[in-house]
Amino acid sequence: MSQDQLDTVFQQWQDNEARAEEMIPLLGKLYRQYNVIPSLFGRSLINRSVTRILKNHRYVRKVEGTELSVADTLPMVRAMTELELGPAHIDIGRLGVAFKNAGESDVVAFLKRELADIVGCHDSSGMGGEPQDVVLYGFGRIGRILARIMIEKAGGGNLLRLRAIVVRGSGDDLEKRASLLRRDSVHGPFSGSIDVDYDNRALIANGHYIRIIYADSPAEIDYTAYGIDNAIVVDNTGKWRDREGLAQHLEARGVSKVLLTAPGKGDLKNIVHGINHQTIGDDDRIVSAASCTTNAIVPVLKAIDDEYGIVHGHVETVHSYTNDQNLIDNYHKGDRRGRSAPLNMVLTETGAAKAVAKALPALSGKLTGNAIRVPTPNVSMAILNLSLGRATDREALNEYLRQMALHSPMHKQIDYVDSPEVVSSDFVGNRHAGVLDAKATIADGKQAVLYVWYDNEFGYSCQVVRILQYMSRVCHRYLPSTS
Repeated sequence: MSQDQLDTVFQQWQDNEARAEEMIPLLGKLYRQYNVIPSLFGRSLINRSVTRILKNHRYVRKVEGTELSVADTLPMVRAMTELELGPAHIDIGRLGVAFKNAGESDVVAFLKRELADIVGCHDSSGMGGEPQDVVLYGFGRIGRILARIMIEKAGGGNLLRLRAIVVRGSGDDLEKRASLLRRDSVHGPFSGSIDVDYDNRALIANGHYIRIIYADSPAEIDYTAYGIDNAIVVDNTGKWRDREGLAQHLEARGVSKVLLTAPGKGDLKNIVHGINHQTIGDDDRIVSAASCTTNAIVPVLKAIDDEYGIVHGHVETVHSYTNDQNLIDNYHKGDRRGRSAPLNMVLTETGAAKAVAKALPALSGKLTGNAIRVPTPNVSMAILNLSLGRATDREALNEYLRQMALHSPMHKQIDYVDSPEVVSSDFVGNRHAGVLDAKATIADGKQAVLYVWYDNEFGYSCQVVRILQYMSRVCHRYLPSTS
């Protein structure tokens, strides 16, 4: 390339940086003033850097084959800030591609048509609903990530208010609790500031006042003494997994419902958001968010079963080690789990295959499963070896799953990647339940093998928050609509 051409390429990059810089405060206005949550094909645009916004735009070319730049989306964002929009999740990427494909020139007219249900619906007196108090019972890996997500989302009127965290202890460990929230070896530093109120045993995270309650059992707590009422308790301990044990939370004053972040036993509903969350009724006071693996595989399995039919299959999970395992060889009640987690691959059992039937009854008895724990701290993979009801090939199967990831109601659950270079660490922080690795897909007639990555901490926690939003009736519609 000539120097003039090189200069032109660099100038284009600088121009796009300037557009992204201009876009950031407009996105913030949509989020904080109008409770509009903007994304770009599922990639959040809130609190993102200039570079991240530009990278998200490049992602569109990979999955849609259409170039979409900030020059295309900036006019849309500008126009949206003037339309007095009501609360919604809006995918600006989908709108941008649709606008380009339609060949229209009037972006305001296009937006008024596509967003007709929320144009002029802004309510300046509030954020469109009543806030929901949330209590985290337990503050381990999942509890701390849930806290991060809820604090992050509250800036746009998410209406889920993290009011308290319940832990064991005597109250002399506040700084340690705060430090574990500030710093994370896998997910990086907390985005914001955290102060400790020692006198009142509380954390102040990005302006959110969160009481730290010390208790040994659920029933002994009076949440109303802390100004908390009608709360949903999210039990992250895994200590109780049946209705009888979890019902102890309902004995505490100020609690209305309980959500378990582990597979529920007995007659508890195991919920995978995007699949069967609509089965949660107002009278369901205790529900389970199932497991990270179940959340990762069920959306893909449903997509495959809907289109091709699943005769039978085997799920092999390659799972990062967890706190349940030992750092070095020591006694453990579970088979093999006593061996050193950072030094061994550990073959173990998983209930995820059987648990699928609780969310997808049509697959009852059709799946087997096993798991291998491996020496990585986060991000896992599920390998789905399936016998299908009708034949297909690799290209057709991948294209179908790409469409499901981009344009179906399960677009928050299924992500799609088509790169020969991705590895597990590339999916740390991914907010989808699972990510289909298209390059690894194998299909031959009625036999198919699919590889699904998932952040077993962050992606799962996002699914838990989606269930919380549904239980609280504080979730908003997704636009443009998918079918």
